[in-house]
Amino acid sequence: MAAYNAEMNRRIYAAASRLTDAARRLPCGAFWGSIHGTLCHLLWGDQMWMARFDGWPKRAVRQRESSMLIAEFKELSRARTDADAKISSWAERVTAPWLAEDLVWFSVSVNKEMRQQRSLLVMHFYNHQTHHRGQAHAMITAAGEQTEDTDLPFCDLKFTDGTRIAQRIAEKASKCRLLARGHRGFDGQ
Repeated sequence: MAAYNAEMNRRIYAAASRLTDAARRLPCGAFWGSIHGTLCHLLWGDQMWMARFDGWPKRAVRQRESSMLIAEFKELSRARTDADAKISSWAERVTAPWLAEDLVWFSVSVNKEMRQQRSLLVMHFYNHQTHHRGQAHAMITAAGEQTEDTDLPFCDLKFTDGTRIAQRIAEKASKCRLLARGHRGFDGQ
């Protein structure tokens, strides 16, 4: 999922970069206002979750201010690329035992301590990206720009070793289903 998300972010940012700054900042009625605001919030969310998952530094910006995380699009684009590389590195280190554990954190958004299984939170992490990337995609399209295909089955994306991303996701999902059913064999467990 990390490789797919990185590629989809690359495609969204490439399309957004072909728009003017004014078009990227135009209020479009989306939850985070504009293309730029939505992309900022998405990066902010990733940074917050990765602070919990992998010890990244926490941002001083609160959720309600996340649409203003980074003012300049070029800087935002660089930060997105850097974050995606770090997320991909983290994803390679994730293990089944780590996913099976609970994560406890204090959520400023709901003002209380939370506890959830990491596997659910990792699903939320990727779903959050997909949700807001979809909003950005709609705004980019409405602004008259096109992105490359974003549907996983129609993207012939490959890892550097030649393995198709869709194939690896299917293999991991199958192993996760076995783990959820109590079978052994995931990551040597």
